[in-house]
Amino acid sequence: MVISMEHLLSVLDYGKMLQQGLIVTVLLSLCTVFFGFFLAFALAMMLLSDIRPFRSFGKIQTDNIEQMKRHEFFARFNPVRMIAGAYVQFVRCTPMLVQIFLVYYVVFGFITLPKFTFLGFIQFERFFPAAVALALNSGGYMSDVIRGGIEGVDAGQTEAARSLGMSKKQTMMTIVLPQAVKNILPAVANEFVTIIKESSVCYTIGVQDIMFNIKSIQSASFIIPEPLIVATFLYFCLCFPTSKIIQYFERRMRASDKR
Repeated sequence: MVISMEHLLSVLDYGKMLQQGLIVTVLLSLCTVFFGFFLAFALAMMLLSDIRPFRSFGKIQTDNIEQMKRHEFFARFNPVRMIAGAYVQFVRCTPMLVQIFLVYYVVFGFITLPKFTFLGFIQFERFFPAAVALALNSGGYMSDVIRGGIEGVDAGQTEAARSLGMSKKQTMMTIVLPQAVKNILPAVANEFVTIIKESSVCYTIGVQDIMFNIKSIQSASFIIPEPLIVATFLYFCLCFPTSKIIQYFERRMRASDKR
């Protein structure tokens, strides 16, 4: 298969379609990271929770070793942490494409979304399920990042705040989170780059992103390799500058820590 400059130039004749694909990809990634962050924060709080409805079982004294082990198991049982952990493992252990199909065909198969376009070309009934599926996936991955950032804050600061009479909520909001945010910002920004690339699978449900329009160009022009080269270039132009900007801010943050 020969790649010709003439075919590459002919792909550029579909510039409007490529521009629309870029807009959809960027909007999809922004929505995913924004909503995925809030989901990830909620999951991180669930993973760090200490909700043990049967903790009183641990106070029951018995000489039966097996019964004592059962009591200890129920005393440690945390349903909130279990649910969050199960969700995170489901996200990590199933393919992104399967998750998108589940959301689009199963979840939204029972929900009738309004059919309209915004910005003149984006179909809401396809864009919204894709954004939800990507946010659900991103939230599962980022939850461990946020949990790690919170746990990375020195425990002595929490103890000092509690000794001063601050509640758990006050300690978390005023002492722990401001420091944790600084630790997790680079990872959250990197998630944006990852989502830009992973959003390419959303063309399978008709989202008019870069890959959807590349497939349309291939069907209209009967040219196969050249549109893919253009798609590679577009994704590179989105991801490479973004990653460099992230690295710049990471260096600035590390420099401020050394002062």
